[in-house]
Amino acid sequence: MSVSDETTTVSDGILLSDAAAAKVKGLLEQEGRDDLALRVAVQPGGCSGLRYQLFFDERSLDGDVVKEFGDVKVVTDRMSAPYLGGASIDFVDTIEKQGFTIDNPNATGSCACGDSFN
Repeated sequence: MSVSDETTTVSDGILLSDAAAAKVKGLLEQEGRDDLALRVAVQPGGCSGLRYQLFFDERSLDGDVVKEFGDVKVVTDRMSAPYLGGASIDFVDTIEKQGFTIDNPNATGSCACGDSFN
């Protein structure tokens, strides 16, 4: 693990599939901004206790964990990072489902809706 300024770059944080990275890059291009990162956070809520939040963010917070996938930067705050280590984010586009999916080895259980975990 190396520390540079106020962010930490780790080699074993969140994993972003090629499909997810391409989708994020496309969304950023639609926004017309190259200063945004995909922020992945864990917040209290949902029927299992914790829920994921994915959103574009221009902020750099003290203690952020940063990982880059080509042109896409993924940022996690220091409180969420322990819940997300080794989690894989993919983008699915099928007739049955479209959207980002998170496979998190740290989750011990989840609800039927798939929006929250514990």
